[in-house]
Amino acid sequence: MIVKNADWLHQQILEKESFLCVGLDSDMAKLPACVHNTPNPLVTFNKSIIDSTAPYCVAYKINTAFYESLGIMGFEALEQTIEYIPKTHLIIADAKRGDIGNTSLQYAKAFFETFECDGLTVAPYMGEDSLKPFLSYENKWTIILALTSNMGSQDFQMVESSQGKPLYKQVLETTKQWGTTDQLMYVVGATKPEYLSEIRAIVPDHFLLVPGVGAQGGSLEQVYKHGANNQVGLLVNSSRGIIFSSKENDYAEAAGQAAKVIQQSMKQLMS
Repeated sequence: MIVKNADWLHQQILEKESFLCVGLDSDMAKLPACVHNTPNPLVTFNKSIIDSTAPYCVAYKINTAFYESLGIMGFEALEQTIEYIPKTHLIIADAKRGDIGNTSLQYAKAFFETFECDGLTVAPYMGEDSLKPFLSYENKWTIILALTSNMGSQDFQMVESSQGKPLYKQVLETTKQWGTTDQLMYVVGATKPEYLSEIRAIVPDHFLLVPGVGAQGGSLEQVYKHGANNQVGLLVNSSRGIIFSSKENDYAEAAGQAAKVIQQSMKQLMS
């Protein structure tokens, strides 16, 4: 069994000269017409995208909402997509789970055992007992929401305590004590790169999953400048900007080219 810890991930980054994570936010409404007459359009689309982008990325992040919303067909697509992703890549379920302990245990079992994902995004706001079930799994990544890129992040994440500390910093300082750098990763939005230096001061050795580069307008250069550590320590995710580069028959080729462009930029930053 491959142990996909921080050292393994760093080695993949060095070998591929890339820290790209491709987001499989495969929205049925946006799929090219040429896949709609296949038995499961999501599977057809995802397999082609994976084939074309695998040389240029180290991870795939599957936004489970686009699959769950379709019922049985969606869950079948989720399972088949995960099975198709090469073992040389990290597989992240972007499900943002978090609940009381016995419920979290079932979420952990679903994504870490049944679907055999390598990592899962979780919400930390119900506290340590809600995250312990995820952290009880060896060789799996619990990816905690820290500072997200959406407009509403200001509503809670930036609210300061009586000590003048924003909530997202409290999340980082508290949760980093619950696991190791091989277990814990943090979601930090690329549209807030100015905060990355402060985040690195709190979690210098943890990997950061950074969405928001591409369609959301985040700057890859700024993310690397403020967020990279001596293991690179970054998985920069791009979803729509890659997988929906074209809605024509050349959608897979276009996605591969878009991924390659980002990979080449990453190679330059790492050199």
